[in-house]
This record gives sequence, structure tokens and C-alpha cells, in this order.
Amino acid sequence: MKTTLPEWIDPAPWLAREYRVVDVEHAIGTESPDESTLAALLSPAAAEFLEPMAARAQAITRRHFGQTIQLYIPLYLSSYCSNGCAYCGFASDRHTDRHTLPFDAVEKELDSIKTMGFEEILLLTGERSSRADIDYLRTCVRLAADRFHTVAIEVFPMEQDEYHMLAEAGCVSVTMYQETYDPEPYDRMHRWGPKKDFFNRLDAPARALAGGLRFAGLGALLGLADPYHDMIALYRHTRHLQKTYWQAGVSLSFPRIRHEAGGFTAPHPVDEKMLAQIIFAFRICLPDVPLTLSTREGAPFRDGIAGIGINKMSIASRTTVGGYSGNAPEEGQFDINDGRSLETFQAMLHGKNLEPVFKNWEKLYRLTA
Repeated sequence: MKTTLPEWIDPAPWLAREYRVVDVEHAIGTESPDESTLAALLSPAAAEFLEPMAARAQAITRRHFGQTIQLYIPLYLSSYCSNGCAYCGFASDRHTDRHTLPFDAVEKELDSIKTMGFEEILLLTGERSSRADIDYLRTCVRLAADRFHTVAIEVFPMEQDEYHMLAEAGCVSVTMYQETYDPEPYDRMHRWGPKKDFFNRLDAPARALAGGLRFAGLGALLGLADPYHDMIALYRHTRHLQKTYWQAGVSLSFPRIRHEAGGFTAPHPVDEKMLAQIIFAFRICLPDVPLTLSTREGAPFRDGIAGIGINKMSIASRTTVGGYSGNAPEEGQFDINDGRSLETFQAMLHGKNLEPVFKNWEKLYRLTA
């Protein structure tokens, strides 16, 4: 059993370094960014350089993505979970009603979302269970693939052959947040359940890409551990997948701890200023990698950062099981902070001369058996 971080992801070489103003100025202007660039831009010395970092990030975003924001929407299929994640509203010790959408309800939800105009959908579950196993998920993917050009999943880690089954069913992307790349707080936060296996989760995006999925979404849940450690490791994870699975795509998200049913308090809180610094740093260092921001963040922050590093967002989201076609449970996985309608959000984007994009993938390119 693995007990230490693999060399390709261990951020230790960068954690003890101190950066000066001159290092930050060089990092902002470099045309050849690398790990040292990111480390400098994430350092305390860079906190006073947010304006020039934002300007550089915006220029890079426009160069690679134009003045567009890609839109997607999540659909929670099941809230059953056997894991003991201290920070999650679906943890098995939370006293809440559990639900799994039957297939007819899945179709109803999908049809409701389709009428809104979305072409990319993210399907989510808790840990693998008898109510939401690979066969259930494969059927849900097929139902979604009949309606949407892009079907993504954010579910439990699987084996390579299982990811291949989902690719054959029409899934093109997997999102798998490591939560934290630091094994010690990871073990402490994941109190029991299959998710306690740090290395099984760490290797899951590689298994998904080897299994035929075209994109892998990575991220760390900001607030669980030292963000400097986690963001350096996230960068190294990204570069490892890019080099190993060069034919696939990688995207990044920057979720922060939000209020949930258990009342968890982040031990390493990340404020909006630090979150902006993180986003700008990643855009400068990974110019062509899609960067995503969800409705975990509030409207003012999302409005301000749209097109400045971030090029992909969710909107009109529900974190309850279902909820798009009628009544849904009151308690979700976490509280959202941007509850605007799609129409209101699009009007904001247009006011910033940004164009909402619903489709950037053609379903004809999906893997077929």
C-alpha cells in the first residue's frame, strides 16, 4: 500500500522558499511560466500585486478563450453516501432524508434542464451504493447523452474498465476533486468510508482518461488544508496528466468550503482576495486550461472575475437531489451563494461584453463501441 506522495505531485520542494517583490514582478511578466512562477504568484509577496495579475490574467483569457463564458449545470442523482467526510452535507452521519432519482424522474429532470438551453450537464452522486452503482450511473449517462452534447460525472472513484463503460454510454468528462493533497488532514477529514483511501482517489483521474474519457476536472477544496500546499500539488497533478495523457484535456476548479448541514468550519479559510490571487496565478501559469467557478461563490465575486481567468461557470444550480422539475428535498450537499436565474446571469454577462456559450463539444466525437 502506498504511504508517501509520488514524486510527480509532492509540493515539498517549493514550500520552504521565500519570494520577494522582484520575483513576483518577473513571474507576472514571464512568457515561460513554470512551477516557480506559480509558487511566486501564490506567495504572500504577490498579495499586493492583484491588479497587474488580473490584467495579465484577463489578457491571457481573451487570447485563448475569447470573450466567452462556457455554461454548465449540475444534476444530483443520489444523496446516499457511506463516507464520513467532516465537511459534507451528504456524510453518512448527517440526519437528513436520503433520495435517489428513479429513471423516470431522471428523464423528467433532464428534460426540464434541456428546455433551459443547457448543452453540458454534470451528474453527481454520493459514494457507490446499491441505489447508485455503476449500472445505475451508466443508465443515467445514456439518458443524458440522448439529450446533451456534453455529459460529465462527479461521482465515486472507479476502475478503468468502469470508466470505459461510461465512455461507451456517452460520458466525456470526469470531475474528481482530491479535496486536499496533504495526506494527514485528508485522513482526518475523511473519518470513514471508501473515500478514506487517499491514493485510490488520487489515481482516479488517470484511470478515467486511460478508460477513454476525454476530459478530467481537478481541484482541491479550499479551506481543508494549507492552500499553498494544495495549489502547488494541484498544478503538479495537472502537469502530470497533461504529459501522460497528452491527447486528453484537463480543467481546474477552485471550490471553497461552504455552509452545510453539519456546520463544519474551515480550519484554513480562504477569503475572496486569496481566491482571486489563486485564480490569476493559475491562469498565468496554465494559459489554455479551462478554469471553472461554481455557484458556491456569491454573485458579486463571480461577476467581477468572469473573463478574468475564469472561463467556465455553472448557474441556476441545485445541490439537492433533483429540483429542476418540481419539489426537491430542502437540504442539499452545501449552500449555494449565487441563486440567480439563467436569464439574469446571461444579462450580466452581456453587460460585461461576454458571450455565454452552451455548446463547445459535438456528441458525434464521443467514444463508440
